[in-house]
Amino acid sequence: MSVNITAADVNKLRQQTGAGMMDCRKALVESEGDFEKAIDYLRLKGQKVAANRSDREAKEGVVIARSNPDGNFGIIVQISSETDFVSKNEEFIQFANDIASIAEQNMPTDIAALKALPMGGATVADKLLEMVAKIGEKIDITTYEQVSADTVVAYIHGNYRIGVLVGMNNAKGDHVNAAGKDVAMQIAAMNPLGLNHDSIEPHVVERERALVMEQMSNDPKMAGKPQEMLAKVAEGKLNAFFKENTLMAQPFVKDGGMSVEAYLKSVDGKLGVTEFRRVAVG
Repeated sequence: MSVNITAADVNKLRQQTGAGMMDCRKALVESEGDFEKAIDYLRLKGQKVAANRSDREAKEGVVIARSNPDGNFGIIVQISSETDFVSKNEEFIQFANDIASIAEQNMPTDIAALKALPMGGATVADKLLEMVAKIGEKIDITTYEQVSADTVVAYIHGNYRIGVLVGMNNAKGDHVNAAGKDVAMQIAAMNPLGLNHDSIEPHVVERERALVMEQMSNDPKMAGKPQEMLAKVAEGKLNAFFKENTLMAQPFVKDGGMSVEAYLKSVDGKLGVTEFRRVAVG
């Protein structure tokens, strides 16, 4: 069956994986347009590509992360636009911050509830339409996330391009907030798939396991090796996957000699992360 692969499809895969345009096109052709299979194809061919990330993405816009004055609740709001010209506009950034303040103060359950909240004599939804009419681009709330914990640290990275919330299992304190910011910066930079081994979706683990086994079957050095040895090698590769893609096991960016979990324990023996959210534009 012939599948029509568009330039938009190729660019989407390139944005997701960082692979070259020609490699992305070939991967999509070989995978008949299936993006998941195309990513696996690139990885099997030795391309260094991103794993199946859960980031919410929009073409352009800003991401605002906020925690409340009590420091036990936080929100992330992503307001999308069509161009970076608009997303860099001070009025647009202030508009996004105003919506984030409303979300932080009212703690709505979802985007629909947020849009129904009052704003400047109207509703958030009305103000979004007013902004669309004024700017002439599609403006909308594309993501709304929230975290509740003993301590919630909010962090914005890269001129409103990435927003992070980190929930900590400890009451407020300068040392906890400082550690939370360090971890938030880690999350922004390293984009972990989950908190720990148990938080990774089973289908993601099985997909990685299948990929490891296929890579090994294509490796001449593995030919004829006992099954017990192959199983140990596969398990080692999976452990490396978890170390790279789970927050607590990742090497701490400020000190690669320890994991994030070890860093937190060095701050406070009982300190840990209960959950996190990361939202990125682009």
